[in-house]
Formats: sequence, structure tokens, C-alpha cells
Amino acid sequence: MKKKDLFVGLVLGLIIGLLGTLVVILIMTKGNQSLSNGFQYMRNIGSIGKVITLGAIPNLLLFFYLLKKNKEMMARGIILALFILTIVTLVL
Repeated sequence: MKKKDLFVGLVLGLIIGLLGTLVVILIMTKGNQSLSNGFQYMRNIGSIGKVITLGAIPNLLLFFYLLKKNKEMMARGIILALFILTIVTLVL
């Protein structure tokens, strides 16, 4: 059961990080471009790391919510997702 909770937290963290990144791209491009063009534009100007970092902020809210609900293993999955997002940010 604990490994399942860790996996659920990891998947939730990655999904919410991706959704947060997409929202930040839409906000920064003011909705004038498609998501793929907005991603490419942010990458060209060298801001994609900042965009991914801002997109990961909702994970922190989810992390503290899970801790409040005593779901420590799910919260660990969120932290693991944040580590993965950090590695992706360093690579891009």
C-alpha cells in the first residue's frame, strides 16, 4: 500500500507540475500563441527553466495539503516529482 501511495504522489506531482507549467506559459505569452509555440518561444529566450520552476509551485501547495491529511507517502511522491522536475529544468 505504501509503494502505491508513493507512486500516486509521484504521478500527481508530475501532472500538476505539467499543468502548472502550461498555465505559466499561457500567462507569459498572454495567450497569443499556441502551447507548443509558447514553449519554443520561452526556450529560445532562455526562460524555460524559470517557467518550469513557477509551474512547480502548485506542487508545494499539494505537498502541505497531503501532510495535513497525514498522507506522508503521497507527500514523498510529490517531493520525488519535484526532484524529477528539477533535473528536467537543469537539462533544458
